[in-house]
Amino acid sequence: MEVVLADALLSRCGDPCALLRALCAPLSAEGLEALRLLLQRLAAGGPQLPPGQAEALRGAAWAVALEQCRPLLGGGEGPCGERARLGRAARGALRQCVRLCGAPLAARLARDALAELAAGGGAAGAEAAVEALAAAAPRLEEPALVARCVAAALALVREEGEGEEAAAGLVAGRLLPALGGNGAALPRVWEGLLGAGGAPRAGRALLALSALADALLPRDPAGAGLDARLCPRFWRVVQEGLTERDGLCRKRARYLLKRALELSGGQGAELRCPPDGPDEPSLFWWSAEKNEELLEFWETYILIMETLEGNQIHVIKPVLPKLNSLYEHAISGDKGCWLLHPSWHMCIYKRMFESENKTLTKEGVLHFLELYETKHLPNSLGFSEFVIGPLMDALSESSLYSRIPGQLMGACPPLGMRLQKFLATYLMLLPEKEKGSFLLKFIQKMTSRHWCAVPILFLSMALAYIPACKVLGTEGLHALRDVLQCTMITHQILLRGAAQCYLLQAAMHLTDVEKVSLTEVSSFLLSLRPEESLRRDTMLWKELCSWLQVNDVCFRKSITSDFEHQETSSLCQYVRSLVGEYLKTPASERENCFMPDWFEAKLVATMILLAADVEQMRNKYSEKSNIEWIELETFLNPLLDVLMKLGSNAYIPTLKTDKSLQLLLKLLQTRSLKCSNTQDDGVLFFVWKSLTTPVESILEFILRRLTTNELSTVGDLDRCDLYLALIPEIVNLCLQVSWKKVPSVKNFILSLTNASIRNLQERNFEEEPKLKEQIQKVASMASLTAVCEIMDQNPEAHLESLPSVRALKRFVSFSPLNDVLKKQSYTEEKSSSCEETASQGWGKIVARYVHDQWVCLRFLLNSCPSLSQENEETPEISLPTTERSRNILESALEALTILPSDQVLPVLDCMKILVPKLLDSAESLCIEAFDLAWKIVSSLSNTQLIFWSNVKAFVQFIFDTEVLAVAASAKGQAYAKIKEIIFKLIDMSTTKTGVFNVVLRHCCTSWIFPTVNGRGASTNAFLNAGNYCELITEACLFGTVFRKDQRLIQEVHAFVENLGEKCAANIVTESTNRDDHYVRVCAIKFLCLLDGSNILHKTFMEDIFIKLLDKDELVSRSRTRYYANSLHHRIKNRVWQTLLVLLPKLDQSFLCRTLDKVFQAGFGNNQASVKYFIEWIIILSLHKYPQFLNKFWDCFSYDEEKLKTSICTFLSVLSHFDIVLQNTSEKKPALKKALIVVLQWCFNHNFSVRLYALIALKKVWSMCRMLQVQEFEALTPVIESSLQQVENMHGTGNAKRNWQRIQDHFFFATFHPLEDYSLETIFYTLPRLSELAEDEWISLSKFDRFTDIPLPPTFQWYHSRAELLDLKPSDWSQQDMGSNSVETDGQTEWTDVQKKIIPWKNSTPSSDLEMVFQDRAAKLGKSNSRLIVVASLIDKPTNLGGLCRTSEIFGASALVVGSLHYIQDKQFQHLSVSAEQWLPLVEVKPSQLVDYLQQKKTEGYTIIGVEQTAKSFDLTEYCFPEKSLLLLGNEHEGIPANLIHHLDVCVEIPQQGIIRSLNVHVSGALLIWEYTRQQVIKQNQQK
Repeated sequence: MEVVLADALLSRCGDPCALLRALCAPLSAEGLEALRLLLQRLAAGGPQLPPGQAEALRGAAWAVALEQCRPLLGGGEGPCGERARLGRAARGALRQCVRLCGAPLAARLARDALAELAAGGGAAGAEAAVEALAAAAPRLEEPALVARCVAAALALVREEGEGEEAAAGLVAGRLLPALGGNGAALPRVWEGLLGAGGAPRAGRALLALSALADALLPRDPAGAGLDARLCPRFWRVVQEGLTERDGLCRKRARYLLKRALELSGGQGAELRCPPDGPDEPSLFWWSAEKNEELLEFWETYILIMETLEGNQIHVIKPVLPKLNSLYEHAISGDKGCWLLHPSWHMCIYKRMFESENKTLTKEGVLHFLELYETKHLPNSLGFSEFVIGPLMDALSESSLYSRIPGQLMGACPPLGMRLQKFLATYLMLLPEKEKGSFLLKFIQKMTSRHWCAVPILFLSMALAYIPACKVLGTEGLHALRDVLQCTMITHQILLRGAAQCYLLQAAMHLTDVEKVSLTEVSSFLLSLRPEESLRRDTMLWKELCSWLQVNDVCFRKSITSDFEHQETSSLCQYVRSLVGEYLKTPASERENCFMPDWFEAKLVATMILLAADVEQMRNKYSEKSNIEWIELETFLNPLLDVLMKLGSNAYIPTLKTDKSLQLLLKLLQTRSLKCSNTQDDGVLFFVWKSLTTPVESILEFILRRLTTNELSTVGDLDRCDLYLALIPEIVNLCLQVSWKKVPSVKNFILSLTNASIRNLQERNFEEEPKLKEQIQKVASMASLTAVCEIMDQNPEAHLESLPSVRALKRFVSFSPLNDVLKKQSYTEEKSSSCEETASQGWGKIVARYVHDQWVCLRFLLNSCPSLSQENEETPEISLPTTERSRNILESALEALTILPSDQVLPVLDCMKILVPKLLDSAESLCIEAFDLAWKIVSSLSNTQLIFWSNVKAFVQFIFDTEVLAVAASAKGQAYAKIKEIIFKLIDMSTTKTGVFNVVLRHCCTSWIFPTVNGRGASTNAFLNAGNYCELITEACLFGTVFRKDQRLIQEVHAFVENLGEKCAANIVTESTNRDDHYVRVCAIKFLCLLDGSNILHKTFMEDIFIKLLDKDELVSRSRTRYYANSLHHRIKNRVWQTLLVLLPKLDQSFLCRTLDKVFQAGFGNNQASVKYFIEWIIILSLHKYPQFLNKFWDCFSYDEEKLKTSICTFLSVLSHFDIVLQNTSEKKPALKKALIVVLQWCFNHNFSVRLYALIALKKVWSMCRMLQVQEFEALTPVIESSLQQVENMHGTGNAKRNWQRIQDHFFFATFHPLEDYSLETIFYTLPRLSELAEDEWISLSKFDRFTDIPLPPTFQWYHSRAELLDLKPSDWSQQDMGSNSVETDGQTEWTDVQKKIIPWKNSTPSSDLEMVFQDRAAKLGKSNSRLIVVASLIDKPTNLGGLCRTSEIFGASALVVGSLHYIQDKQFQHLSVSAEQWLPLVEVKPSQLVDYLQQKKTEGYTIIGVEQTAKSFDLTEYCFPEKSLLLLGNEHEGIPANLIHHLDVCVEIPQQGIIRSLNVHVSGALLIWEYTRQQVIKQNQQK
C-alpha cells in the first residue's frame, strides 16, 4: 500500500525535488512520515530519473537530512507525545536520506555527531547524536571514521552511573545493530566488547551482544562473518550472565545461548571453540554426528535454567533430577573425561546457591554434595575453585543445616552428613599434588569471613572426618589456628567447644609432622580452651597423646634444639628445653615492673602434662609395672629449684619469680575429670607431691611481698592477684596431698591477717596520700578477702579457730562500708612508666577495694548473722541489731550504684541476709533493694560474660527461703513486688533462654530439699511453694515457640550432646541446663516428689490442679477454634500433661469436686493430643473411682448440638471400658448402660461419630459376651450382624479403609491407660504419636540429665512400653491425604515436568502483514482506535482468548498473535466468546517481531512493553500516546532480551502484595483499560 501511494505521488508530480520541498513546509509529524515514505521509495530504486535530476534529488535529500531531519532527532518542541512522534519520523526520514545520498552524507552526519558527543551536550544532545550515528553507521566507509564511531559507542556502553544506563540501552538498541551491519565496523566492536583490555562488565557486555546477535549469530550462514560461538570469552560472558543477580542480565544470557543453539542445531555443522588449556574441554562445540544428543542436553539445560527463574520449589524440585541426565551427556564413559565443559553445570548450582529461596539453595547444595557419592566425575580445576568459592559461600548460611521432617531431635542434619562424605570423597579423587593446596585454600576460606556457630561446627566436623593424609604443613597449621580464633566469636559455648575438638582432630589427621615443629604444634594447642575442648582425661586428650607418641621422632627439628641423646624422645627434649628457656631471665628485663603474659605459662604447663601423659602411655605399652617418672621429675626440677629459693633469696629477679609462680599456679589449677581422688591420677599426684616441697618457701615469699610494702605501683596489683590466687590452691594442695604442711598454712594465714589489719588501721594524716600507701591498702584488703574466701571454701581446715579470725571479724564489723581510696596526686616522681600504662585504671582499683569490703562483710554475716558478737567496748554496740542491719542495707544500695556490674555479687549476698530482718520494719527500703537489683540484672541481658553470675546471685537474693517466707507472711507490698519480679523474669526468658531455669531450679531445690545454714532454717520451706504457686504453674506451661534460628541452635545443641564422650566439649563444658525444656522438666520432677499424705503437699497439688483447669478454660474461651501446634494448642497440651502427672496423687473428695470441670473440657473443640490426654484422665479417674460413672453417663444426656464436636471423646473412653470397670464388682449394670448409650450413636448421620461408636460397641459387646449377660440375648443377632457387616463392608469409598485404620490406631489398638502411664508416654511418646510439633517432645534423656532434682529410685512411672514406643505416627483421620503419593525426594526420574520455554523455531513470514490487517478491518467495517496489542509471545490459548475478548470490548485496532491457528482451539473460543469475529487479528511469528516493531516505529507508534525494569514507569503515572503498541511478554519468560532494546518505554503495574507477577491476560487487560480511559478523557476534553 505504501509503495502504491509513493508511486502515485511521484507520477502526479514530475519533480521529486519540488515534492520533497513541499512536504517540508510546513514541517509536521505527518509531513515527515510522508517524506520518509517518499524517500524510502526513491532509495529503493523507484521511478527512473535522468542523471541530472538524480543528482539534484541527492542534493535535496542532503538538505532535508541536515536542515530538516537532523535538528528534529531530539524531538523538537511541543507536547510529549507529539515530540516523540516527530522524533521517530525524523529518524526514519534521516535513514532514507543516508540510503539515497550514500557515504558522503553518512560521513558528514558521523563527524557532526561525534563532535556533539565530545562537547557533552547533555542527555538530549547525546540521544540525538546516537540516533544520527545509527542512521549513518551502515554507510560509513572511511576506516578512521568507523573506528571513531565504534570507540564512541563502546565508551557509552562502558560508562557506569545511574544516568548512563539509558544511554547504554540506546546505544545497544540503535547504534550497535547499525554498526553490526557495517562489515568494517563489526570486528572493531567485537574486539572492544570481548578483547583483552577494557572490556565492559558482564551486564553491559550482554546488553551489547544481544543487540548484535543478528550479526554475530546470523541465521543465514551465507552472510556470516564473525562467529561468536568460536570465542571462549563470549561463552565466559554468557556464563557470567547466567548467574548474575540481575534478572535482565540472565534473560539476555539465555537469549544468546538459545540463539547459538538454534543456529548450531539448524546448521548441523562441525565447530569447536578453542579450549583454555590442553587438558581442558571446549566451552562449546557442535557435531553433526552428535546433533540429537547435544540438542537434548541443551534443551534440558535451558529448561532447568528457566525453571530456576520461578523461585518456587514445588515447580523446581521435579526438574532437579534432570541434572543427573546432564552429567550422563557431559561425561565420556569410555575416556573418563568431560565432553562438555563442567562450568556449565556450575552455573546451574551457582544460580541455585544465590537464590532468595533458601529451600532452593539447600536443595542445590545437597544435590551438588551428593554428586561425588553417586557419580564418578573426572577431575577439574574449575570444580576445586567452585567448592572454595560459591559452595562455601552458600555453606555459610546457618538455616541450611536444619533437620528434615521426620528426623529425630539430636540427629545429624542431612547437610552435615553429606558434607562429611563429600569432602572425604572429593579429596580422595584429587591428585596427590593438589590435595594440600585445595585443603589449605578450604581452611583459609573458613577464616576469610565471619561464620556463625553452626556452619563452622559442621565444616570443622567434615575436616575431622577426612581419612588421615599428611598434606598440611606449617601454613596449614597456622590456618587451622586462625579458624580456632573464628570459633571464639560465637556465644554458643558448647558449639564453640565442639568446633575446637574437631579442628584439633583435623590437625592430627591432616598434618604432615615432618613439615612442622613441636613449637608450632604447641602454639596451635594453646589456641584451644581447656574449659571448652582440650582437657586432661578426655578422649580427645588421649587421642592427642597417642598422636604425639606415634609421631614423636618425626617432627621437624627446631632450630634451637640442643639435645641429641638417643634414649630420649624429641617431645621430652622439647619440653625440657621449653622449661629451661621459660625460666631464663634476660639481663635487660631483670627489673621490669610489668607482669609477664600468661601465654607462656599456659604453654609450658600444658606441654609438661602432655609429655608426662605420653610417657605414662609409653610405659603402659611397654608393660612396666613401676613407673619412676624420671622425665616428669626432670621437667619439674628447674621450677622447684626456683621455688625453693623464693623464701631465702631476696635477689631473684622479679620476672623470674613471676614466671615461676605463674607456672606453679597453672599446674596447681589442673584437675582430674575422672578421678575424684587426686592420688588415683598418677601424673597429677606426682606433680602435686613434688610441688609440696617448696610450700614453706612460697608462703614465706608471698607473705613478705604482701606485708612489707614491696608492692608499690599500680602494676604490682597484677602480682598481688597472682599471689592471692596461689593461696587457696596451696591450701587445697596441702589438704589433698600433705597434711603435714597445714600448720605452715595456718601460721601464714595468721601472719597475713594480722599484718593486713594493722596496715588498714594505720591512719594517714597527709592531705594527699602517697600511691605506695594506697596500693598497700588495696593489697591488704584483697588479702583479707582471700582469707575469708578460704575459710568459706575449706571448713575442714578449721581455720576459724585462729586468733586472727576474731580480730578479722571485729575489724570488719567496725570498718566503714563503701570506703573509697583518694586518688593520689602525680606530683611525685615516677620510677618507671608503670603508672602510665597500667592494666587497671584508678576507678577499677577503687571498685575492687569496695568489692573486697563487701566480701569480708559477707563472711562476717554468714558466721554471725545476728551481729550480736560485737565488742561491748565499742560505742556502736549500743545500736539495736535492726538499726545496724538497716544501716548496712542502705550502704548496700549505695554500693550497687557505685560498683560496676561485675563487682556486685557480694553485695547481693549480704542483702539476702539483711532483707528478711527488715521486711517488717523497713519494707520500703527492701522494695527499693529489689528494684535496684532488678535494674542491674535487666541491664545486663546482652552482656554474656557477667549476666549469668549476676542472675544467679539475684535469684538467690530475691527467692531466698527466708525472704520469701517473711514477705508471704506479711502479704504486703514486698509480696506483690516479688510476684511482679517473677513475671518479669518469665518475660525475660522468652528472649533470653535459660533465665527461668535458674529461678525454678533454685526455688524447687530450696523448697523440696531445705538446707540448714548459719542463719537458721525456715519453719517449713515448702510453705513458700504454696504462697508462690504461680511460679510452678507458669513453669508447667512454659515453652516458647522458637524462631527458626533459635530452633536450629537447639537442634544442633541436641546433636552435639548426643555425641556423648566422643566430643570432649560435652565433658569439659559446664552443663548450664538452659534449654527451655528443663523448666518443665524441673517443675514435673518437683511435682513427682510430692507426697499426697503430706497435708502441705496435698493442698499445694490441689491448688495447682484447679489453677491449671482454670487456665485451660480461659484459653478455650479466648479462642474456640485453634490450629494444630499453635500457641493455644501447646498451652492446652502442657496443661493436660501436668494434670495427668498430678492425677494419681489426688484423693476421691477432691476429684469429686473437680471431675465436672474435666468433663466440661471434653466438650470443647480440642486438637488430637489434648483430646487423648482428656480421655486418658477420664479413664484413670473412672478406673480408680467407679462411683463417678453416673457423672460420666450424664455427659451423654446433652443435646446433639453440644455433643456434635465432643461425643467422639466420650465414645473413646468407652473403647477402654474394660479398664474403667476393673475395680467394679457389679459390671453388668454398667455394661447395660454403656450398650444403651453406644447403640444410639451407631446410627448418627456423621460418619466419624459412627466409627467411634462402632469401636466402643465392639469393646462393650466383647465384654458382654465374656460376662454372658443374659439381658441382651435379644439384641445379639442385631449387634453381631451389624459388627460383621462393618468388618466385611464393601464399596467404592473409604468406609472400609477408615474402619480398618481406626481399629489400628494406637489409642485403640496398642495404648493401655494403666500400663502406659509413665513420664515417657506423657511427654514424649503420646505427643509424637499425635503429631505434635517436635519441640514439644521431651525425651527421658532430659529428665536424666537434669540431676538437681533426683527422682527416688523406687519411682515406677518412667518408661513407656516398647510396643507403644516403637509405633509411628498414623492418625487415621489424616491418612487419606496423600497416602498414595509418597514423595521420593528426587530418587526417581520425573517423566513429565512443567516446561516453560519460548519457541524459537523460525517460520516463513507472511507476504504482507499490513494487507492482512487492512483486509480484516475492511471486512469487519469497524472504527478502531490506534491501540495495537501484540501477543505473539503468548502461547497459552486461554490467555489469548481472554485478551481477544478484552481487546474487542475496548476497541483495540488489532490483536497480533503468533499463529492464527490458535483461534481454532476450544479453550481459546471458550474464553473469547466469538470476539475473534469482530476484532482484526494479525499473525506475526516471534521471529518476525523485530521487523514488525521497527516498521511500526517508522509509522509513528510508541512501543510499550509490560515489564518490570529499573526504568519502568508506574502505570498510574504514564500518559499513553494515541498511537500505542502494547507488547506483552511470555507467561513465564516475559519479554525476551533481544526485544527489550526495541521498546520505547516499559510500564509496570504497582503491586502491594508478595507474589511478584500477575497473569499476562490480567496485566494486558489493565493496560488496555488504562489506555482506553485516558483516550476517552482526551476526547471529552476536545469536545
